[in-house]
Amino acid sequence: MLYVDDDAGLRRLVERALERRGFSVTTAAGADEGMALLKEGGFHLVAVDNHMPEKSGREMLDEIMALPDPPPVVFVTGNDDTSMAVDAIHAGASDFVVKTVGESFFDLLASRFRQAFLRDQLEREKRQAESDLRIANERLEMLVREVHHRVSNSLQMVLSFVAMQAGQTQDAGARDALEATQNRIQAISKVHHRLYTREDLSTIDLDDYLGTLVEELRMSLDKADRPLTIELQADHIEVNPDQAVSVGVVVNELVSNAAKYAFADSGGGRILIELREAGDGYTLSVSDDGSGFDATAPATGSGMGMRIVNAVTRSLDSQLENIAAPRGTSFRMAIRRSRAA
Repeated sequence: MLYVDDDAGLRRLVERALERRGFSVTTAAGADEGMALLKEGGFHLVAVDNHMPEKSGREMLDEIMALPDPPPVVFVTGNDDTSMAVDAIHAGASDFVVKTVGESFFDLLASRFRQAFLRDQLEREKRQAESDLRIANERLEMLVREVHHRVSNSLQMVLSFVAMQAGQTQDAGARDALEATQNRIQAISKVHHRLYTREDLSTIDLDDYLGTLVEELRMSLDKADRPLTIELQADHIEVNPDQAVSVGVVVNELVSNAAKYAFADSGGGRILIELREAGDGYTLSVSDDGSGFDATAPATGSGMGMRIVNAVTRSLDSQLENIAAPRGTSFRMAIRRSRAA
């Protein structure tokens, strides 16, 4: 430890008294000498007397606090300097001691040193633990981001294979099934792509994600002989990635079904997707102005799309409602907002 005081006699007394109490003590006659010793390093504690002629202890305290890794400082004052001691605490001193005559002063100084040293050690250990945790979290985040990147790349490869197969398939039914599979894979791939390009890996902006998904659906479903208008109206909603994937799959299936079956007689039409805040959750609806949906009628196609929708809806702890509409079909589901995983 370093003790700084312009009183040579007191310095000698402090040195002997504290060494008897287990401290290794170096003394300095003033602030400049003390700062020179501190800059050489090796001190775990510093005691600074406020009353020094060339530079006060308070001025020296500011210089100590400006060091890259300052040691804890115990500020030594007289009986009439309580306000100065409080100011020193606010400026960064660990503690203060009022200078008195006798062994009680040395006992108090030793006690304050031990407390200051212990607090400093605890604070350093806390900072180190926080640093270690931050580094570990950053490494984990990099690994998770890399996983999402690789999953996205792998899904894109699968998409390419499915597209190649669809292009070589002559059977119209098989080609439609392969195109539907492409859209399903695309809905999942978009979530992983967004996660590895996003700062926060725990949530997805559902409105932005659906905007990208709807754009992909427009490109894949809008045919020359059956022009479609696909619109998205969405509030800003954040959900965890698992729920985003589920909602994306539902939107993909409902929009694809409407595009295939709702406009068979009219040639084209409008599909509206709405995402709205609702209490502690949100609602999703997909509506069209087509020929309508008869739940009691036999499935026009394979029925796979609605089976997927019903299964995903159950996984979201929700129900798919067929809402009465003046024209066409309107499906709606209420979903409880998910928490970050």
